[in-house]
Amino acid sequence: MGTDAASRLSSTAETDSTVQFSFAGIRAGFVECIPVALGVAGYGIVFGVLARQAGLSIVESGLMSATVLAGAAQLIAINLWETPLPVSTIIGTTAIVNLRYVLMGAALRPWFKQLSPLEAYVSVFFTADENWALTIGQLKSGEQKGAYLLGSGLTIWLFWVLATVIGAVAGGAIGDPTKYGLDFVLTAVFVAIAVELWEGQSSILPWGTALAIAVLSAQVLPGRWYILLGGLAGFLVEVIRFDD
Repeated sequence: MGTDAASRLSSTAETDSTVQFSFAGIRAGFVECIPVALGVAGYGIVFGVLARQAGLSIVESGLMSATVLAGAAQLIAINLWETPLPVSTIIGTTAIVNLRYVLMGAALRPWFKQLSPLEAYVSVFFTADENWALTIGQLKSGEQKGAYLLGSGLTIWLFWVLATVIGAVAGGAIGDPTKYGLDFVLTAVFVAIAVELWEGQSSILPWGTALAIAVLSAQVLPGRWYILLGGLAGFLVEVIRFDD
C-alpha cells in the first residue's frame, strides 16, 4: 500500500519546494488523524489485555506502548513473552516486521530533506502505518505542512497509550478480546486508508504484485517475512514502471 504514491513524491516536491514546519501543521495532522486514531485505540485495547495476560503490569504495558509505538511488533513480542524471556527471538522477529519502516521513510525523503535533522527525526519516532499513509496523501495533494506527520503521529501515540492502559486495567473483565471483534479494528482502518490511496487502474499492477508475493511468502517462509517481501515487490514494480 502506498508504493504507487511514493514513486511520484519527487515530482510533487519539485512542484513546491517550500515546506513549512509549524504549529499549524501539527494541529492539522493531530485533528485530521483523530478518526483513524480511534480505530487504532481499539487495537490498543487488545494489546493492553494481552499484555496483562502475559504478565506485564499496567505501568509496564503503558511504557511499552509509549516507547515502542509499533502495534504489530508489540503484539508479536507479547505472543513470544515467556519465562525465561527469549530476547534474541523477540528482537529478530520484531526487526523483520519493522523493516518496512525503511521503505516508508524512503518514500517521505523528498519531504524530510527539507526539514532540520531534529524535525525529521522527531517526526520519524511518531511514524506509524496509519499516519504515514495520511501523510502520503498530503504529499499527493500538494500540501506542504512539514509538521503534519508529527501532529498525526502524536494523535496515534496518545490514543495508543491511553487505549493500552484501558485494556490493561480492564484485562480481567474483558477476557478474550476477539469475541468482541476488536482484533478486526486495525484491518478495517487499513481498508479505509487503502480506499483513499487507490488511484484506479494504475494501482492494480503494484498492489496486485505486492499481494501475490505476500501471500506466497506467507505460505513458504516462517515468521513475518511476507510483510517486507510484499512491500518490496510492489515498490520495485512501481519504480520500474515509473522509470520507463
